[in-house]
Amino acid sequence: MDNPNQHVGRVALVTGAASGIGLQIAQDLARQGATVCIVDRNGPAAEQAAQGIREAGGQAEAFVADLADAEAIERTMAALLRRHPQVDILVNNAGVVSTQPHDEVSLAQWNTTLAINLTAPMLLTQAVLPGMKRQGWGRIVNVSSISGVRAGTGRLAYGSSKAALIAMTAQFAIELGEQGITVNAIAPGFVDTPMIRSLHGSSKANTYLDVCPMHRFCSPAEVSAAALFFASEQASFVTGQTLGVDGGYLASGLYMRQLFDIPAATPQAA
Repeated sequence: MDNPNQHVGRVALVTGAASGIGLQIAQDLARQGATVCIVDRNGPAAEQAAQGIREAGGQAEAFVADLADAEAIERTMAALLRRHPQVDILVNNAGVVSTQPHDEVSLAQWNTTLAINLTAPMLLTQAVLPGMKRQGWGRIVNVSSISGVRAGTGRLAYGSSKAALIAMTAQFAIELGEQGITVNAIAPGFVDTPMIRSLHGSSKANTYLDVCPMHRFCSPAEVSAAALFFASEQASFVTGQTLGVDGGYLASGLYMRQLFDIPAATPQAA
């Protein structure tokens, strides 16, 4: 699947691609020939990521947007589509996670989580669809979470937003299938990123490893491999699906309260 020419001439938009999973996906798509548009709220980090791709021989540009702001998304997409009239691949990777007991979730936290994790992917999908429909080809990949499939304590806003993202994936898929546009989702388990380790700490990480059948974290490269498959020609008849990249966690059916019974954490970008 690592075809260096698979996406030559195509434009890929990856949100939250200044670091972590998004950066890995952006780098891998660039290696397959795509011109990658990195959209992130951290401007300097986004430009650094784009520069790194260019230095490696790929093509990349950075765009800055706060995905919690619908007007900022509209402005950013207007600028992006002036430079690239058509986006062929959209990866909705950016997300925000915060953990609070169910009765402590504020309306502001709820609204911000849904704005970034659900509303922004909807608006971005709508923005790229005209070009995809014109050519009769498009790939949309939404990065959800195991928390969108299986509930956990402290995940009221986050889990609800990621479950809704999976449902939205299916909604778009059934309406766009006949136009050659596929829409799929990935549900990663705990991915070995600085954000996850800072959020959960070593003790919770070890608890997760105990209940994950493969007894290790997922790597950003393994999530990216799923995204690249959904973006590929090999996945041309795959749409409306959610793929767990979780080492068997969702299949295990085991509930352990201490895995999710964690202190409140402030929102952090994925």
